Amino acid sequence: MMAPEEYIEQRLNDQIDWYDRKSITNQRWFKRLRFAEIAAAATIPLFSGFAGNSFSIKIVIGALGVLVAVIASLLGLLQLHEHWIEYRATAESLRKEKFLFLTQTDPYGKDDAFHLLVQRVEALLTKENADWAQSMMTPPKGENRA
Repeated sequence: MMAPEEYIEQRLNDQIDWYDRKSITNQRWFKRLRFAEIAAAATIPLFSGFAGNSFSIKIVIGALGVLVAVIASLLGLLQLHEHWIEYRATAESLRKEKFLFLTQTDPYGKDDAFHLLVQRVEALLTKENADWAQSMMTPPKGENRA
């Protein structure tokens, strides 16, 4: 049988760290791509005012339009915002369970507290894995797989 300290160190802390890192990574990429999308979209009208008959400025405007479309598509496809929020929620839920257990706060004030911790943590992880699998089979918003 695994000791509570062993489970917390090898399983619970490992999962908290993983979800925390993934949340941060998804948040950073989401914000970077969203910033690039906004900046590119905002510069199109600026360059349009200077375009006149300049072929090179028209090429830049077209390239910026393509960049905006590609970034918007990537944001929808990669679901960075959704994953950022889901991973953060899971990390915080796991942290909550850990601290409730360590402080022997309800529902962990009983003799079978360790078994209850394992059941609740594994249920959270199973739900997160099922939600992730479902999100991989569901088309991103605005995309129709007909």
